[in-house]
Amino acid sequence: MKIFKWDNLRLVLMFALVAFLYSFTSMRNEHRKLAKSVVVFTDDSNPFIRQEAVNKLLIENKTDASAIQKVDLDLNQLEKSINANPMIEKSEVFVSIDGVLKAVVKQKTPIARLFNETGSFYIDYQGSIMPLSDEFTARVPIVSGEINKLHQDEFSQLLRFVYDDDFLKKNIIGIQISPSGRLKMRNRNFDYEIEFGQTVNIERKFNNYKAFYQKAVQDSSLHQYKKINLTFTQQVVCTK
Repeated sequence: MKIFKWDNLRLVLMFALVAFLYSFTSMRNEHRKLAKSVVVFTDDSNPFIRQEAVNKLLIENKTDASAIQKVDLDLNQLEKSINANPMIEKSEVFVSIDGVLKAVVKQKTPIARLFNETGSFYIDYQGSIMPLSDEFTARVPIVSGEINKLHQDEFSQLLRFVYDDDFLKKNIIGIQISPSGRLKMRNRNFDYEIEFGQTVNIERKFNNYKAFYQKAVQDSSLHQYKKINLTFTQQVVCTK
């Protein structure tokens, strides 16, 4: 019985020691100052916002990360602060084992530039507004006119379709929206106008256009046309 009690006591002491060491280590770790801060863009080929601007949000206007203790960090709040920037789609903020405060940032992806009475701004891949950048100008289709709020989702879908298609992305350089919501488009290499109509049957209309274009390139007839009408989904109507 005495041996059993001594074994229990020794087990309790071991657990107490482990708990003390863990608590002591955690406390020291929390009060350690950060080594530095690092901002990484998932795609930095087109920087719409400078790393220094994101880093300023990350260290909350401190002189540098070495002035910050781990215990004072609120990683969730830092992410919210960075994500509030209109150039940024999302971010992930964490502290590495060696004490580096790191933010992995995904910028918004502009897929069109809209000109209307209120000014000029980008439309991003999610269909939301993105301001112009002083750092970089995206080569995207120019959109003029007012986007009908009732058909905003369909128009965003059309812009994404153009952006995701290599041929259309290179070919379509302008989109004009009429008050009725009908679309006219301009292409990069020829003078003809593309009459697209309403934002319905988007994929079928564009597939018809690509098929027509490939055939017309082969017989060198594209320069003869003034208008390419895609309104009728069963056929492409051309006007010379």
